[in-house]
Amino acid sequence: MIKDIKGLHHVTSMASDARQNNRFFTDTLGLRRVKQTVNFDDPSVYHLYYGDENGSAGTVMTYFPFQHMMLGRPGVGEVGETQFSVPKGALKFWQDRFVAQGVDGLETDTVFGANRLRFMGPDGDALALIEAADDNRTPWLANGIPDDAAIRGFAGARFNLHDTAATEELLGFMGYQRAEKEGDVTRFIIPGGNGADTIDVASLPKTPFARQGAGSVHHIAFAVDNREKQLEVRKALMDTGYQVTPVIDRDYFWAIYFRTPGGVLFEIATNEPGFNRDEDTAHLGEVLKLPSQYEPFRGRIEANLEPLAA
Repeated sequence: MIKDIKGLHHVTSMASDARQNNRFFTDTLGLRRVKQTVNFDDPSVYHLYYGDENGSAGTVMTYFPFQHMMLGRPGVGEVGETQFSVPKGALKFWQDRFVAQGVDGLETDTVFGANRLRFMGPDGDALALIEAADDNRTPWLANGIPDDAAIRGFAGARFNLHDTAATEELLGFMGYQRAEKEGDVTRFIIPGGNGADTIDVASLPKTPFARQGAGSVHHIAFAVDNREKQLEVRKALMDTGYQVTPVIDRDYFWAIYFRTPGGVLFEIATNEPGFNRDEDTAHLGEVLKLPSQYEPFRGRIEANLEPLAA
């Protein structure tokens, strides 16, 4: 069994408009834009990162905003909900804020004993705030959001699957423990994790398969401390029969990827070197940073990217 995964590192989704996406996650949700760079495979598209002050593992939501991308279709074989942690008693603040700002899809309920507020991002992204009494992570405070309501980072995520058995086995191999079950949803946790340490697995055998598009999660990344631990995880996965990519340098972390039995794309990402490797922490995300191979084309790339400021 793998013992080096601490919880989530980041979640990467797709969007149809960079400016709208940036405004929602920084203004509405009050997260910090910790990096603006470009898609390594398509430098005509931003890669935007939002999180806490430092872009700590377990707090970072990232987006590829493909201009005018068609909306995704929710279904199985995907991350069906990305969940953020907020302090206990904070949901009234957020419900009022979301109503005032016209956020869609508002729905409150209780999941595994915790109050939840479900809502949609600009492209119908399935998001949720979940109250936690003991999340001591320090939030980024901005745009009138008080400390007693601010997002601490991820709580976790929910997978929507036809058949959950193989994915549940994989999560167990990755160090997650089965915690409890409510209806068709089983919760898995990483004991002593980084706060972003729950995965809910929903069994939806009659639901059609998802179609990726704007608002869909592209992949979900799990955190390990460093490259040495990452190589150990890669070997363990390959020894178990998974087809895992070589290690890829993403400038702010190293990454490996593999497709899960349920169809969700997993990444294992390192906590090193971090988002301050090329910017001072006080000025994270303020200017466009480019991978070295694209720096000679900066002028052309900047001319093709829509400015983020309204």
